[in-house]
Amino acid sequence: MERQQLSDQFKAIYHQEPDLVVKSPGRINIIGEHTDYNEGFVLPTAIDKAIYVALGKRDDQEIHLYAADFKESYHTDLQSLAPTDKGWPNYILGVVNQLLERGLPLTGFNLFIDGDVPLGAGLSSSAAVECAVGYGLNNLYDLGLDRVEIAKIGQLAEHTYAGVKCGIMDQFASILSKAGNVVKLDCRDLSYTYVPLELGDYEVVLLNTNVKHSLASSAYNDRRQSCETAVALIQEKYPEVNSLRDVTMEMLLELVKPVNEDSFNKGKFVIEENERLNKACDALIAGDIPALGEQLFLAHDALSNEYEVSCKELDFLVDQAKKKDEVVGARMMGGGFGGCTINIVKKGYGKQWADELAPLYQEAFDLELTPIFVKTDNGSELVY
Repeated sequence: MERQQLSDQFKAIYHQEPDLVVKSPGRINIIGEHTDYNEGFVLPTAIDKAIYVALGKRDDQEIHLYAADFKESYHTDLQSLAPTDKGWPNYILGVVNQLLERGLPLTGFNLFIDGDVPLGAGLSSSAAVECAVGYGLNNLYDLGLDRVEIAKIGQLAEHTYAGVKCGIMDQFASILSKAGNVVKLDCRDLSYTYVPLELGDYEVVLLNTNVKHSLASSAYNDRRQSCETAVALIQEKYPEVNSLRDVTMEMLLELVKPVNEDSFNKGKFVIEENERLNKACDALIAGDIPALGEQLFLAHDALSNEYEVSCKELDFLVDQAKKKDEVVGARMMGGGFGGCTINIVKKGYGKQWADELAPLYQEAFDLELTPIFVKTDNGSELVY
């Protein structure tokens, strides 16, 4: 988005120039789904689609928000912060609430938000909003927060104001990514390394199902509860176990499978997904992109059959990918029940393939199929 355009839109609403503008990107995740809240590993990177936030200080305690996507405004003040039924302001207000809880000095402010992260595509527009707001307010008020702390603030904002008990991956990727790399993040201790994303003759193509099933957020919390149940059952014999990260397949078979088949399946998925991620990293380091793709196909089968977070539209697209030699890997990406598939495709073939798929997809589901071509990008940055 153009800097001048953002500034002009802010000025048209608030009759002042913004003090600063920040951008925070959406993300893709190569592999490692639903592992983050189980203290496992994830492999995300930021993309060249971002949320932009323009900010200007006020000389009172009022907060004025405007979302370009919804053409809606929202007003409150620092003393009256609370979640709202309107939805979108919660991702902003939740961040403000976290800053206030830390005793950090804020005044009222004006905020304008826009972006080109496709909503509902599983590219984590919500985390991009949280990180853009956190990064912007940190710079506006010189709060001295580091990037990891801003990621944690974004995660807690989503827990408390949006009501989704998300893991840390999306916020971490949005603020700490480095162009040309994926972040191998250990969600237990937040240690991380950058792994070069060098795909050679291949590229990443996203296919947006343009569907978002309504059960997504409640089902997400249900899956999290199933994992916690598995851990609780194992802790009765192994009190040193803190999360599924500490759990072996033998423990699951002995203590969970006989009493709770659902928690067994969810736990099995998480353990094996961490193993798939490590194999994917090995493949990237070795430059073996077909081996990377194979782990994506395996991950999708498990996400669909064991973790049960896929849907017929996503399964259809992955099944079609398996028929093409030019597509070496594909899986659903994100929380599930809609959004995108991520595909590792021969360079230059993505558009042709999407054009071939679109009528098949339209016929099957009466929905448009939207390809999204992305590049890696850096995490949160000041635009000016």
